[in-house]
Amino acid sequence: MGRKLLIDKVNIPGIRGFEVYRREGGYQSVEKALKTMTPDQVTDEVKKSGLRGRGGAGFPTGMKWSFLAKPEGVPRYLVCNADESEPGTFKDRYLMEFIPHLLIEGLIVSSYALGSKSTYIYIRGEYAWIPDILEQAIEEARANNFLGKNILGTGYDLEIYVHRGAGAYICGEETALIESLEGKRGNHRIKPPFPAVKGVWDCPTVVNNVETLAAIVPIVNIGGEEYAKIGVGKSTGTKLISACGNINKPGVYEIDMTISVEEFIYSDEYCGGIPNGKRLKACIPGGSSVPILPANLLLKTAKGETRLMNYESLADGGFPKGSAMGSGGFIVLDEDQCVVRNTLTLARFYRHESCGQCSPCREGTGWMEKILKNIEYGKGKSSDIDLLWDIQRKIEGNTICPLGDAAAWPVAAAIRHFRDEFEWHVQNPVESQSRNFGLAHYADPLEVTA
Repeated sequence: MGRKLLIDKVNIPGIRGFEVYRREGGYQSVEKALKTMTPDQVTDEVKKSGLRGRGGAGFPTGMKWSFLAKPEGVPRYLVCNADESEPGTFKDRYLMEFIPHLLIEGLIVSSYALGSKSTYIYIRGEYAWIPDILEQAIEEARANNFLGKNILGTGYDLEIYVHRGAGAYICGEETALIESLEGKRGNHRIKPPFPAVKGVWDCPTVVNNVETLAAIVPIVNIGGEEYAKIGVGKSTGTKLISACGNINKPGVYEIDMTISVEEFIYSDEYCGGIPNGKRLKACIPGGSSVPILPANLLLKTAKGETRLMNYESLADGGFPKGSAMGSGGFIVLDEDQCVVRNTLTLARFYRHESCGQCSPCREGTGWMEKILKNIEYGKGKSSDIDLLWDIQRKIEGNTICPLGDAAAWPVAAAIRHFRDEFEWHVQNPVESQSRNFGLAHYADPLEVTA
């Protein structure tokens, strides 16, 4: 069983409240950081830890913090990105709902390191019940002198505010989030300037997601070097995975990124295998925007090596032979799942969530959805498959924000790995409306192809 740093105490009765959380060792990192460390020393520990952003991009957190501009007399801000809107991802919701003080503690330490005296939690609109949980945790922390003026007598002041979004996928991107936080429409900003220089109200700003900020707590408690010993290579520490789809035990799991994909799917400690003894067909390992991998490339890399649950191994081989850790939304598909139907579902989502700012995304996402719908419901032509491929190529890399890429990659990977399914739908228009698509179109998981 791997080491747990974030959710090891989540099942303790009353852990949502301050008293139990404090009794179980909560807020020790705040005392350590504010009383015995300088802000730069906290940042150095985060750099030593090798912590990578847990929101999807995987950029080194300590390096991101070091980019923050520090002009004299200008306030700095930390913004917690709790706009967890990537389909298949729900780990941040789990942390906020069941152990909210862990996030508050991480925010206090991170704000101290960055010199922020006003910190914001931007939470997605669909998480309607969670802001009340966070507000209560904030009030409890303030009542015990962990927030407000002169925290623990150290002279450091901090306030944390919860800001509810209106429910837009685009606001998961940091500059669109900042626009929304300022009361504007959530459109992506042109970069540069980057938020580290001009963010909230044109002031230096760092945006980190919930899991990233929660991880600051164990890093400060045990030290950056000790944290870096967990995991492998540049995939240090533990990682929360939102596991769902055709598995026996969907849920949130904390892994140390040394286990194999096969172990994660079939071990009783984690997903517990696929229901009814069905075979693995494919998986989207990092949330809806990352490329789908067929079973043969999911369990082993293109080199025939065991694929591990970490950043480097999941990406090994690049596209089309690899995928990405992404936001950790692990979606498993069994042998009966129709890839065309699932790709249509994702295309519909991205079409709906496109802000319309860029014409390739605004027009292209709707076009892809229409073509996929025709193929799925028996009205497609063979030429539609090549047209889909051409459309996604013209979207990828041609939009201001990554939503265009997120819409294009699932379509590209589905065609690349499962073109035979698309062709079957075209050639069998009546049968294509069935929800089942069985073993005749299944790739042996042990057969590694080029």
